[in-house]
Formats: sequence, C-alpha cells, structure tokens
Amino acid sequence: MHAAVVTALGHAPVWQEFEEPVPADGEVVVEVVAAGLHPRVRAQADGSHYTSEGALPLIPGVDGVGRFPDGTLRYFAVTSDTRGTMAERVAADPRASVVLPEDADPVAVAAGANPVMSSWVALRRRIAFEPGSRVLVLGATGASGRAAVQVAKHLGAAHVVASGRDAVRLAALPDLGADQVVSLDDVEAVGTAAADVDVVIDYVWGEPAADVMRALVTARSDRGRRLDWIAIGSTAGQEARIPSAALRASGLTIVGSGQGSVGRAAFVAELPGIVDAIADGSIRVDATGVRMAAVDAAWAGQVGTPAGRVVLEV
Repeated sequence: MHAAVVTALGHAPVWQEFEEPVPADGEVVVEVVAAGLHPRVRAQADGSHYTSEGALPLIPGVDGVGRFPDGTLRYFAVTSDTRGTMAERVAADPRASVVLPEDADPVAVAAGANPVMSSWVALRRRIAFEPGSRVLVLGATGASGRAAVQVAKHLGAAHVVASGRDAVRLAALPDLGADQVVSLDDVEAVGTAAADVDVVIDYVWGEPAADVMRALVTARSDRGRRLDWIAIGSTAGQEARIPSAALRASGLTIVGSGQGSVGRAAFVAELPGIVDAIADGSIRVDATGVRMAAVDAAWAGQVGTPAGRVVLEV
C-alpha cells in the first residue's frame, strides 16, 4: 500500500510505499477515504505535540473517514502516534467510530470532526455548561474557533462573543452565530464586551490570554460569580503569566481540555452528536479536498483557505 510517511521530525511526509497495517486485538483494517490535515497532525509530525513519542518512521493523521469491513462508511479515530490515518489502509478499533448518515459528506466530516470536537467535548465534559450561558471564544478566527462559536450556540449558549485578530474572518462570524465580535488587538475592549460571560473557550493562551483575563475579571459586575476558563489551544504561547489576584479576587476557575484531561470513552460517547451536527449542516465546515498523493503540496500550504481545513482523499 501507499502512505504519507515522515522519516525526519519537522519534515513534510512523502507519499511512498509502506508496509500493510497489522490489526491488534479488537481492531480491523479500514480502507481510508479521507483524513483531515489538522494542526494537531502537524504537531504529531514534527514531534511538538505533548503526546508525541518521537518514534520514526511515522504516518501522520489522528482521524478520518473510512470504509469498514462490514461495508459501512464511518468516522473513526486512532490512538497510535506512528500509524496514523494518512494512508490507503489503517488498523482501527470499531468502538472508536461512528457510522455516517447516508447523506453525509465524508470530506466535511473528516475536516470538521476534530475542530468541532475540541469545544464540544470541553463544554460537555470539562465544565457544567448550562443552556442560556454567555460564552467568549478567544481565537475565534481559526477553524477550531469558528467551530466553537457554532458549537456554543448549538449546545444552548444565549450569547457568544467572538474575538480574534483577522478582521476579515472576524467580520464573517455573525453569520455563524456570533452575537458580538471584538478584535483581540484591543484587550480592554474584549474585557468590556465579555465582562459578564460564564465561559471562556480559549485557543490562544500565552500573553493575550493573561491580558484578557485581567481585563475581564476587572470589568465583571459581579466578580464573585463563577467564570469557567477552558484552555484548549496555545497559538500565542505555551505559558501565560496569570497574577494570583485574578484567582483570589474573582470566581475564575481555569481548566484544560484535551487528551489526558478527557478520557477516550468520553470522546467516543460524543462522536454521534458531533457527526450528526456536521452532516445535517447545523455546524458549517469550510473544507478543501486534495488527493493524498499530493500531501507535499498540502503540507506546504499551497491549497485550501486559512480558516478552513484541508482534507486528504485517497
């Protein structure tokens, strides 16, 4: 078979012949249809993700859509750091999969499940999210942030404030459900606009998150009211200097959401709702399909749109 193979960390994968997958107990061999090129996948391939083992050679890819031996088309995820989904065939556990609705677009599902999952699982599994809550999305102009705006509304948020730095993409977010948009370049404005939110979904972390945290806590009308801050991404930096006063003088609670803080069973339990929401258009996904054999061009960013996801199709 052929696969996208990484032989040196930090280098793009090459489409080449590779050995057939050998399924472990409970696994089956899946014919891959489409696999998303997510930031998580790039981090896997360069060894920078916190779960990376650093073993080589490796086939990148953490999820995809594939044809299972029973003939069903399913979204599925894999846990191996070295035998990912960017291949013609891969071994996968059917228990970590969900059958696609008949009218589902495999490319849309492969593109959207990963970014949608990050905020969906965070709201469903990491905090006691209540319908009617007010939400701030930091980093709302990336694919995961765009999805988070829609996920928050889909799960019952009454008001969503979206913040990011790309003015063009930010202006498009009201069409996806944002009630208010504000540039992340103006931290004080973000704090004022989001002063009374109940939840922050944070994809940026770093200095911007710390600055918004200070401004938001200061601007709150009731500082003692609970504020759940969920750290999911770190596009602005791995570390944030948070003054202890922000925690002592407010109802601020900070949690993370991702592999490790949420168990595999919880992720799997949320898959049907996520796939259905993408398949029926409740959550819109911007995706570009590219032949998997052209993985080098996709990896170099020569295809797709900045706010969307590239999907490699076999």
